[in-house]
Amino acid sequence: MARRAGLGRGLSALIPERGSEEPRDERIPVTEVPIGRIAANPQQPRMQFDEESLSELAGSIREHGVIQPLLVSEQEGEDGKPTYQLIAGERRWRAAREAGLETVPVTIRQTTPQELLELAIIENVQRADLNPLEEALAYQRLVNEFGLTQREVAERVGRSRTAVTNTLRLVDLPGRMRESLAAGEITEGHARALLGLTNEHARIAAWERVVREGLNVRQTERMVRAWRDTGAAPPSEAGPPAAPDASAVEPSWLPGLDKKLQQSLGTKVALKRGNGGRGTVTIHFYSDEELGGIVERMLGGETL
Repeated sequence: MARRAGLGRGLSALIPERGSEEPRDERIPVTEVPIGRIAANPQQPRMQFDEESLSELAGSIREHGVIQPLLVSEQEGEDGKPTYQLIAGERRWRAAREAGLETVPVTIRQTTPQELLELAIIENVQRADLNPLEEALAYQRLVNEFGLTQREVAERVGRSRTAVTNTLRLVDLPGRMRESLAAGEITEGHARALLGLTNEHARIAAWERVVREGLNVRQTERMVRAWRDTGAAPPSEAGPPAAPDASAVEPSWLPGLDKKLQQSLGTKVALKRGNGGRGTVTIHFYSDEELGGIVERMLGGETL
């Protein structure tokens, strides 16, 4: 599928800013339109708008106006006059209405339903306005409704494929855990750790313990590993496991050690840590010459 120009490159490529010192692209004109003739984006992935934040923005708009134009598409209304559908800028549109503005600046772009969703996602992701679950559901729509691959989604929204894949996993959370994530009760890091438990009853019981005891992400990861490594029954059946002993606590230098070794040795390194501080480090090589180079680096340059 061909990549559309403009998507994933930032909204600045589509929406000129007023007062910018950069010369305005005359091919993207800005015009004032009645705010009452603008409708919300039906593909808007954002479900929650903070009322206090909107009120603060409305106060700023009363004093300074709308600095950055909204992005809209134009169509003919029932009365024969043009109407506009919001593509990006819903928060500014809501605040402008609260501020009592009669007109707002817009740039007009004709779009498909897919682009409506893509551009709304781009705006929210760049401004960190979506909670992790909203972002996951938006990516899922691009995959399910528009047939995009995860790589194409990543290209559209300017994220890495790994980030998109990890975010999409959040859709697999049970309903109660989704609500907890959307409300900010747990973080995306907590959620990804809990997804390491394949049994849904185990996930829910583990989530309940995280919320009850206020576990941080690192503690949650250790708890999940302990349940997996011991092969214990799901916590919903066996009760919450005991806290890991001191030997199960990772040293502060351990996280990321495998990546540091890979960079130092120039090859794939797999580190597996078991109970009691025991474990293995596996160094991969693919030829005798590569093995010799690895050994020389390990011996500080000493030739064999």
